[in-house]
Amino acid sequence: MSPSSRYATCAGYEIHYMDWGDPGAPVVIAWHGLARTGRDMDELATHLSTRYRVICPDTLGRGLSQWSRAPAQEYCLAFYARLAADLFAQLGIDRAHWVGTSMGGAIGTVCAAGRYEPRLRGRIRSLLLNDNAPQLADAALARIRAYAGEPPAFATVQELESFFRQVYAPYGWLSDAQWRRLTETSVRRLPDGRVTPHYDPAMVQQFTAHANDYLIWAHYDALDIPVLCLRGEHSDLVERATTAEMLRRGPGARGLAQVVEVPGCGHAPALNVPAHYALVERFLAAAEAREAA
Repeated sequence: MSPSSRYATCAGYEIHYMDWGDPGAPVVIAWHGLARTGRDMDELATHLSTRYRVICPDTLGRGLSQWSRAPAQEYCLAFYARLAADLFAQLGIDRAHWVGTSMGGAIGTVCAAGRYEPRLRGRIRSLLLNDNAPQLADAALARIRAYAGEPPAFATVQELESFFRQVYAPYGWLSDAQWRRLTETSVRRLPDGRVTPHYDPAMVQQFTAHANDYLIWAHYDALDIPVLCLRGEHSDLVERATTAEMLRRGPGARGLAQVVEVPGCGHAPALNVPAHYALVERFLAAAEAREAA
């Protein structure tokens, strides 16, 4: 089934999302990373859509979604949780699995915990964190702050693609066609005719106005659902000491958390090859079997 490009009004903003699969099938929310768009999930959504309805939103300030009118207040996990709760309501979603890359995983964590958005409490069936954890490495966060707030501009789309191939090399293997699509689905043209990544540079205010927004152990500790952390083997964002702690506390202490290292990737695995699909599918199937038991 071909995907549909759709829009919903969430927290007073137009939010774009791709809608894959049978509308009556179990739902998977697939949420992208900090400076990316929902189209990063195309390969995974294509694969999962034979069994699931897969919803891939563009976060506020990214892709085809509106930009925030109050960046310092709204580019933060608490507001993103409000967007997610409104999206559930708009689409009539009762419960869903959540697959989140980087920032998308943090949004999923706070949504599942229900501390920011009680409307979502008990409605996230399982949580897959793609190179995300309740605590992130300070050096990597500093690197992200440095590049995200000042996106580069190029004369041509091909130059932008070359830039993406360099900075997102840690994603692992992508085909030439996938690199081209990644570029074309996350580009906008500036008034002077140059091209730049398709996001609001002000979203970096999350790191200045909400300095500890990604320190979310309290949310993680509240989880009582299956959690799988896919750590990129060479990740500089998710440290092994942190994943070990994830297995000792919260859902880990309740026997509900797993950590799997994904070879050949850093931050973050692209979830675009059969080995990645298998990890996701096995986790979702196990979560459903646990519910049914």
